Amino acid sequence: MGKGIDRGENRLAGNAAVLAVAVCTLLAGCTSFMGQQDKRALAQVLPTVGNQVRGTVSFVERSDGVQVSYNLAGLPPDSDHAIQVHDRGDCNAADASSAGAVFAPAADRLKPGARVEGDLGNIHADSNGVATGFIVAPDVSLDGVRSVLQRSVLVHHDAIDPYAYPARGTGPALACGVIKAQ
Repeated sequence: MGKGIDRGENRLAGNAAVLAVAVCTLLAGCTSFMGQQDKRALAQVLPTVGNQVRGTVSFVERSDGVQVSYNLAGLPPDSDHAIQVHDRGDCNAADASSAGAVFAPAADRLKPGARVEGDLGNIHADSNGVATGFIVAPDVSLDGVRSVLQRSVLVHHDAIDPYAYPARGTGPALACGVIKAQ
């Protein structure tokens, strides 16, 4: 009778081992199939008073920074414009001034002539006034102190000159959108 119990225990242990291998294989397959989930955010960009710019700006966190993809229409044909993240997620003012200053979480970067994190770069509108493309922003994220979530993204009239000292303004905002997690 003792041998029957041993065989039953061995069979139970063998079944548990097979079950464990099957579960691990299944979980590994799901991870491979679904892939790593990227942090994402989106801003619906709407025109400020007197302008026609509208579209979307999306943010996807990658290992080398945040990929900022834009698809905008209504810009002046064949023109360059700054795209910036501003401190507050508020586009209620007619001129988007409610969005506050350009996002700059690191105080040491506020020295004259230094580029701040919220300066994402310049975009170019084609002959139809459409701008599509992406920028990789290594100095921002979608969480933590450098997070752009619940802030505003603005498209400005003028382009940024990263070498200008003292820094010159980017002109009035043409459009504004609040950055929301997806």
